[in-house]
Amino acid sequence: MKAKIRYVFGLLVLFLSSCSSIPSDIQELEKLTIFKVSQDQKAIVLDGVINSSAYTAFKKILKEHPNINRLEIVICDGSINDKVNLKLAKFIHKNSFTIHLRNNGLVASGGTDLFLAGTQKTLGKNTKIGVHSWAADDDQVATDFPKGHKYHIPYIDYYKSVGFSQQQAEDFYYFTINAAPASDVHWMTQEEIERFNLLK
Repeated sequence: MKAKIRYVFGLLVLFLSSCSSIPSDIQELEKLTIFKVSQDQKAIVLDGVINSSAYTAFKKILKEHPNINRLEIVICDGSINDKVNLKLAKFIHKNSFTIHLRNNGLVASGGTDLFLAGTQKTLGKNTKIGVHSWAADDDQVATDFPKGHKYHIPYIDYYKSVGFSQQQAEDFYYFTINAAPASDVHWMTQEEIERFNLLK
């Protein structure tokens, strides 16, 4: 399998890779605690990049607070481990979580994928939703592969798993990989958010 590459605001992130040499900045991201329970005990709060321990950490909090079914996002500007991110997102959707992006919050890249897992999705004021392409470890990019290629299917299947129709999943996925290169981010307009039914 190709190791795919994403950027998290300028930070080169490798995932789906078995590289033994992990950059120190990514090692630091792996150590961070990105989930906590809100002060009113009614939501799990996410603030940070999805790291390799995110799925385990989320399940641990949920076990301690089984009545919570709301996720509030402050900032989630990507994922280090895409497999973990999609596993977590599917778990969140399966457990019927609503997701709210807080005022002045943002999601991008894998963070946008995670946001879409909510059975209901809402936005606060002055929020941003960012999308972009992925690149592979041999310098190929998502748009080098034709529609329907096996490297596109996992993402399309994911969008279907969280409520998109086949056509909606394809339309949104191919929009994301053409909207901006892996090294940049396209911030979606309100019209685009509505066109792709991101809040439904």
